[in-house]
Amino acid sequence: QLSYYPYIQLGVIFLFILVSYFAFSVSRKAEQNQVWVGMSKETAHQLGTPISSLLAWLELLKIEGVRQDVYQEVEKDVKRLETITERFSKIGSAPVLKPINIVEVIDNAVQYIKSRASKKIQFVVDQPNDEILIPLNVALFEWVIENICKNAIDAMDGNGTIEINVQDHTQVVYIDIKDTGKGIPKSKFKTIFQPGYTTKERGWGLGLSLTKRIIESYHSGKVFIKSSELGKGTVFRIALKR
Repeated sequence: QLSYYPYIQLGVIFLFILVSYFAFSVSRKAEQNQVWVGMSKETAHQLGTPISSLLAWLELLKIEGVRQDVYQEVEKDVKRLETITERFSKIGSAPVLKPINIVEVIDNAVQYIKSRASKKIQFVVDQPNDEILIPLNVALFEWVIENICKNAIDAMDGNGTIEINVQDHTQVVYIDIKDTGKGIPKSKFKTIFQPGYTTKERGWGLGLSLTKRIIESYHSGKVFIKSSELGKGTVFRIALKR
């Protein structure tokens, strides 16, 4: 029986290492979540004051009778900053989900991106004419569509086609976003959703990690790469429960 003792010791040591590693992983993940939330809340807080000042200046421009087209453009950009602040403020908080027509939300997001993208980028949206009501936080979900589309635009170097296809099933809705970009190696299918991962010279690699967090943590859905072929393009899929 004594001959088994070293093996029992090894087993106990292995079990201790395994439990320690698991505890460390959970701790690191919790720490990362706290950093995410802290950064988001601080960003929203820091943006709040200058936006309030900009709104005051905007009212002054209106009173001074500045050109209407100039005023409207400035107003759009200030409202955009308000939207960004609202999005960051929601990270880490339980989002309010309301039944919203996802068809309209996608249309609005695409129109915004289209107005700011190169004329060489073509957008093709294929979705049902009927309403599709999904529990959504509109500000956060629009952020998801924008992030994936911006990623696609970068992958195509500002020249190509983005196709958005919405499929309505009994229990789930699929949103496929396809581009004609460089494609992604299969080995990177999961890596690209990690914070800090980027292939761009400029950028922090946060867009797709935020996308994953918003869809999976806040909307109980899934987002993943459905398919990709080097030199031909990539298809991202979002799956949301009805």
